[in-house]
Amino acid sequence: MKTTKPIFIIGVGRSGSTIFHRILSKHPNVSWLSRLCEKYPNKPTINRILMKMIDYPIMGRLLTKRIKPGEAYGFWEFHCKGFTTPCRDLIPLDVTEMTKEKIQNVMSKITTKKRNRLLIKITGWPRVGFLHEIFNDAKFIHIIRDGRAVVNSMINVDWWWGWRGPQNWRWGDLSKTQKEEWQKYHKSFIALAAIEWKILMDAFEKAKKYVSKNKLLEVKYEDLCSNPSVITKKVINFCELEWSREFNNSLRKYKLNNTNYKWKKELTLEQQNILENILFKYLKKFDYL
Repeated sequence: MKTTKPIFIIGVGRSGSTIFHRILSKHPNVSWLSRLCEKYPNKPTINRILMKMIDYPIMGRLLTKRIKPGEAYGFWEFHCKGFTTPCRDLIPLDVTEMTKEKIQNVMSKITTKKRNRLLIKITGWPRVGFLHEIFNDAKFIHIIRDGRAVVNSMINVDWWWGWRGPQNWRWGDLSKTQKEEWQKYHKSFIALAAIEWKILMDAFEKAKKYVSKNKLLEVKYEDLCSNPSVITKKVINFCELEWSREFNNSLRKYKLNNTNYKWKKELTLEQQNILENILFKYLKKFDYL
């Protein structure tokens, strides 16, 4: 079954994309990647069987409690070398004929007759140009969150690559200006995480040129938390999906709480000042100030 109009949720990590992904995965017409894709990357039909099974009432409830939608980077890396941790954003020029054929082929084995729209979440580099080159009818939803909250969340996970320093992370070399900015704050990790957020937000802005405006929708995490029904309906309409009673009922099960307040509670005043000084222009640009 050919993959038609796949839906990609993209954004900087720690921006609320996981809960948003889980909400959309409840739509009865979308298929998604699970840990079965990670475990059996060469057997995508196993994941398709899961997609069929979750439509059975009792079995479906049991399965979705144990198996959640995920980014399945092991699956991506198996079929597309370098996709997971490139040192820069992936662009159309990076797509080879072999890559295009492999990705189109494997993704066509994920969807079912009922769940005929593929829903995929990817964080970090946007990869919009790369993915659009493979699926020219793809839809992209960019989740944006206050950079101060994102930075605070980044430094509280053990897999943040910034602890290794910019010479060992995934986002390329720091520019002269970025190096000076980092050194200005005594190589603070708060400062480095803030610089990372700016690097990625710049990448998302550049990536917009690869798609028309009707193929990319920006959603703020804060708006999703305050108006989940309104924002989700807007997303469903953008994705060209139908709003059903079944989906509406599933949406009510999610309690969304805006946790942006944590950065003020968990960071010292000095750290807060560093964060706001570095992000000032970007916070204003995205209406967070």
